[in-house]
Amino acid sequence: MQLDALALRMRPRAPLEAADLGVRLCQSAAGSVYACYAVVFVPIAALALATFEIGVWLPTLILFWSKPWLDRTILFVLSRAAFGQTTSVRQLWEARGAVWGRQLLLTWTWRRLSPWRSFTQPVYQLEGLRFGKIRQRVMQVRRRKRGTALLMTLSFFMAQLCLVLAGVSLLLWFAPGENARRTFFEMLFDPDSAFFEASTAVAFAIVLAFLEPFYVAAGFAMYLNRRAELEAWDVEQELRRAFAS
Repeated sequence: MQLDALALRMRPRAPLEAADLGVRLCQSAAGSVYACYAVVFVPIAALALATFEIGVWLPTLILFWSKPWLDRTILFVLSRAAFGQTTSVRQLWEARGAVWGRQLLLTWTWRRLSPWRSFTQPVYQLEGLRFGKIRQRVMQVRRRKRGTALLMTLSFFMAQLCLVLAGVSLLLWFAPGENARRTFFEMLFDPDSAFFEASTAVAFAIVLAFLEPFYVAAGFAMYLNRRAELEAWDVEQELRRAFAS
């Protein structure tokens, strides 16, 4: 890790303060993040929504289960943004093997259920450790930080849930006329209608497209903060800058 090239100023931070730093990092690199994210998200979302005829619950499940794999692209862009580098779609494509193909089976299986996924994902993706050492490293990074990482995940889950419900409710609020609103309301809660599942899947896809980069960024910044805590990055960074000047 070349700390003198790190664009972020490392100092002791509370984990949730570090999560806020990650949100700011995502905002500053939003152009690169969303351009590269769209490359993987749009095909997955289109494929998921196309399975609605197979099962009304299938689009939401596919989108939900594909989040760890989608997060790899976001984390790749953010890891470069932390060093002040922008990422183009071409650069993402050149690194596609490492970003999309590595640890593919684990990404699509048990890691999906990790309650602190965005906090530990940088260990799997960025540190380049052998498989036998990854678990030990994850446990070290996660020690005494699991509760905060879980709280962050729950916060984003609640924000996601509220935004999805708000998106579905727009159909009622913007329906033209009282009769149309009543019709929409009856369709939403009609057990024989698939309207609720379809509108939920579309709303979930829209929210996932917007919110997921911020979740990944928050976890990534918490990871960097934990690395700084374990390895005294803040001290080393200040010494490097002092001697450089």
